Amino acid sequence: MILSSIFPVFALIIAGRILKKTEFINDNFLSVSDKLLYFIFFPTMLFWKIGGSGNGSEFNINIVWATLSTILFIFAVSTIFIIWFKVKNFDAGSFSQSCYRFNTYIGFAVIINALGEEGIRFFGIIISFAIPIINILSISLLSWFDGSSGSTLKIKKRVLKMAGSILKNPLIIACVSGLLFSNLNLQFPKPLDNLFELVSTASLPLALISIGGSFTSGKLKDYLNLSIIGSVFKLIFFPLSGLVFLHFFGVTGVAFKTCLIFFALPTATSIYVLSSQMNSNTDLAASTIVLSTAFSFISLSAVMLYIS
Repeated sequence: MILSSIFPVFALIIAGRILKKTEFINDNFLSVSDKLLYFIFFPTMLFWKIGGSGNGSEFNINIVWATLSTILFIFAVSTIFIIWFKVKNFDAGSFSQSCYRFNTYIGFAVIINALGEEGIRFFGIIISFAIPIINILSISLLSWFDGSSGSTLKIKKRVLKMAGSILKNPLIIACVSGLLFSNLNLQFPKPLDNLFELVSTASLPLALISIGGSFTSGKLKDYLNLSIIGSVFKLIFFPLSGLVFLHFFGVTGVAFKTCLIFFALPTATSIYVLSSQMNSNTDLAASTIVLSTAFSFISLSAVMLYIS
């Protein structure tokens, strides 16, 4: 189960890296594929997988409490680390994000291979709540440790912009729409169902190749220590804390397995973009993305062994 669920994911990521290094694909291709995935392919797949289940009764609020509790706990501990060890303001925002942000695309790929459509449904519920909270935490800390002059007006503009981006997030819209549709206990017409299946089939390989192709090492040697610590937070402390909260809230079955896989995911490649936009260290972000993704093979394998 471990090899069949995880190996294809990382094989495609490596393939993406090779294709980029050999110039078979370029930055223009990656830019277009990212837009297609973010705005069309993944929202379509989410809506189809969640909406087509036809069983709204499976919503489990306990997985939401367990997930959000874990995120808030890791955010608090990583912030204490930043203050206690006097992490530079310029590094703080990138480091903080690396401790709790998650790679949605790898999550989709591993969960659908390991748990099927039921797992994707639970994953959709998790990210619907996790994405807004994580964005709020990220923007708040980045604003607090901003190395530039941070006026109240500037921070308000960022908060409003963040709120707008959350409300317009295609993944959240797809998850909520899918949950609403599933509660109607309707089924998609066969032609539409076949279309959604084709889109879903193309989504995951394209996403994983794009992840591999977009890797940049940054100045890995200069930020190795913080990158390793951020990866330890994300790949060790995060899943262990999540395990405690899952037992505390009584989450079991496929929901439990989905949450554990979610907790063991590498940090998101989007931390690079947000760090760039909000005056934080993009080289540290790039270094942590590479290390976290590489070491997540171990964390995900450990989780798969635990839940098998």
